[in-house]
Amino acid sequence: MFDTEGLGDPEPGLPHSTLPDPASQISIPEIIRKKRDGVKLQEEEIRTFVQGVTRGTMKDGQIGAMLMAIRLQGMDAKETLALTHEMAASGRVLEWPEGWRGLLVDKHSTGGVGDKVSLPLAPALAACGCKVPMISGRGLGHTGGTLDKLESVPGFKVSQSPEQMKEILETVGCCIVEQSRELVPADKVLYALRDVTATVDSLPLITGSILSKKAAENISALVLDVKFGSAALYPTLESAQQLAQSLVSVGTQLGISSAAVLSRMDEPLGRRVGHSLEVLEALECLDGRGPSDLRELVTTLGGTLLWQCGRAVSVPEGAVCIACSLDDGSARHTFQAMLQAQGVDAATARALCAGSEEQRFQVLGRTRAQEELLVLKDGTVRQILALPIAQVLHGLGAGRTREGEAINHLVGAELLVSVGQHVRKGTPWLRIHYESPGLRDGDRSHLQAALILEGSFSPRSKVAKTILPQVPPEETGSAGK
Repeated sequence: MFDTEGLGDPEPGLPHSTLPDPASQISIPEIIRKKRDGVKLQEEEIRTFVQGVTRGTMKDGQIGAMLMAIRLQGMDAKETLALTHEMAASGRVLEWPEGWRGLLVDKHSTGGVGDKVSLPLAPALAACGCKVPMISGRGLGHTGGTLDKLESVPGFKVSQSPEQMKEILETVGCCIVEQSRELVPADKVLYALRDVTATVDSLPLITGSILSKKAAENISALVLDVKFGSAALYPTLESAQQLAQSLVSVGTQLGISSAAVLSRMDEPLGRRVGHSLEVLEALECLDGRGPSDLRELVTTLGGTLLWQCGRAVSVPEGAVCIACSLDDGSARHTFQAMLQAQGVDAATARALCAGSEEQRFQVLGRTRAQEELLVLKDGTVRQILALPIAQVLHGLGAGRTREGEAINHLVGAELLVSVGQHVRKGTPWLRIHYESPGLRDGDRSHLQAALILEGSFSPRSKVAKTILPQVPPEETGSAGK
């Protein structure tokens, strides 16, 4: 599935990342100086930088200086495209059967609280005829990771070889896996150093990190869920829209039909937060039930992808197809098949996908303690802030502060009221699932501040705006074709 000789022939959507000429006199300090001073870099200079990162010939101090120069001076569209090209070409590119051309799709989210969209979306897309080689990540800070959620299912294996991925896609249609060491090694180095050099929020670096991995997946279409709000990387719609437009533009130039959905992330998505609890809620969505905001995002993102790859004549028609797969059980059946293909015992997968909620809890487990918080006064729920809830859960063991840190998959929260609902003093509004350490008074106060009441309020849609591909879907193909 990977080329067997070195980097192999680059895909037509990716440029040749040729070995540097030994006689080349391009100086790394000179490249850093140019970007520091706001001078536009040439493609060859960007290639030299990325190759130095990949081969370990650059010192961490030099890489950090370059990252800060990019963060402060930015990159124009051409530089950002070149950076993404070279990062994608730093490793191997997945290869797929010719018959799958045009059907390979994926989704990426910039991260949020309660964001379990990938779990029902991937099997729903597969049930609608797509191939979904979804490469996901783990949570860091207050946001949860898709892989962490799936690892709360006993036996689920996120590590799959390229050959195993191909086999799962042939038999099931979707897989959700971790990034292998062979894909985009430059990003692994840059991502780790961005975290410790305060350059995480750089627009060109974010664009390069996200899209280089998607280009290496060799997909035909990509939809990006770019979140904004108090619990998102970008606090405002305007700032998130800049990232969305950059991602759509660069993705399209890479040969990937790219679209973006800008969605609100002030409140948690759905009613459950925490790894195993979010699996339960994803299963509700796959049952054709569950919170309306989760279903809205799943059908919107999925409908956009079906239109992008030609499986639907419009986004609304695609959304209907996704909704039908949730309602008729075909998406749930596909999810069950994916669980088994990725290591889950058949009886366990069946209990999760066909069992009652109590049977599902028996598979996933429960914390030893739960506590309900009560509404302090009468009113209508205007907002339930996601960030305080995520921060408290993080302190209770649900999140990690450094890569590789162990987490408790059972810790989580359930919202017992919804935005727009009238509540009375003394009504339970939040249930916290915890073990050790337990809730402290400070935690309770922090959580109570998350519930905002007023006289009357109407809930808003999670979806604020959609940015569709800049060219018709049929004019863009797989990045690898």
